[in-house]
Amino acid sequence: MKSTRIGLVATAAALALTASACGSDDSGDGGSGGDGIKIGIKFDQPGLGLKQGNDYTGMDVDVATYVAGELGHDESDIEWVQAPSSQRETLISTGQVDLVVATYSITDERKESVSFAGPYFVAGQDLLVRSDDDSITGPDSLEGKKLCSVTGSTSAQNVSEEVPGVNLQEFGTYSECVAALVSGAIDALTTDDTILAGYAAQDQYEGKLKVVGAPFSEERYGIGLKKGDTELCQQVTDAITKMIDDGDWQTIVDDNLGPAGYEPPAGNPPTPDACS
Repeated sequence: MKSTRIGLVATAAALALTASACGSDDSGDGGSGGDGIKIGIKFDQPGLGLKQGNDYTGMDVDVATYVAGELGHDESDIEWVQAPSSQRETLISTGQVDLVVATYSITDERKESVSFAGPYFVAGQDLLVRSDDDSITGPDSLEGKKLCSVTGSTSAQNVSEEVPGVNLQEFGTYSECVAALVSGAIDALTTDDTILAGYAAQDQYEGKLKVVGAPFSEERYGIGLKKGDTELCQQVTDAITKMIDDGDWQTIVDDNLGPAGYEPPAGNPPTPDACS
């Protein structure tokens, strides 16, 4: 009788191990499960996606962390991957990341190679100026002004086409533009209002800079994922919807962009699109 009991216990233990192993195999797809998840973010955008040492902060980081939690991942499960604008599609299509949350505007062109969940935020192109400058109120007041943006930026080109008389200055990074703005070397900086608000909210620029608050484009930020993965898309969409409905979305926006006095433009909080 004793040996029979031992045999039964051994069999039960073996079955439990087999079931556990099967469960592990099913959880490594970037969706819910105990394995890690790789998320692409910007590393150099204050208020949105910023890496300082081993710390990651910003609205996109908080949104990504919330979504990962809804997919069954603890914050410690997340591997943050730098996702420069020009590499986002490649990172997704080659499986180097499961998700990209990096001021990633949803466009028809991008939809040809990746799928999007969202939007989770609607931004707009705007202008950053010195706090004591009331002469710049929008693109139509930039005639003869020195405008800065990053080399090759569509934001700068949009304004230069709309205001031919603007003196466009192109720098390598937005940080260089901000430093030039504070010193008086340029009059304004243009890109997405969220990026501008992130810089204005930094401690060293407190009270020195302001976002004009007259957005003249619409940028619908989505979460990029592998083309055609409708199951994961729906899971992420459900997470975004819950984040908005529960009030966590507002908290995330206020915590990261509120210090700049930033008010989200019309269309926020957004209603996520249906997955297809």
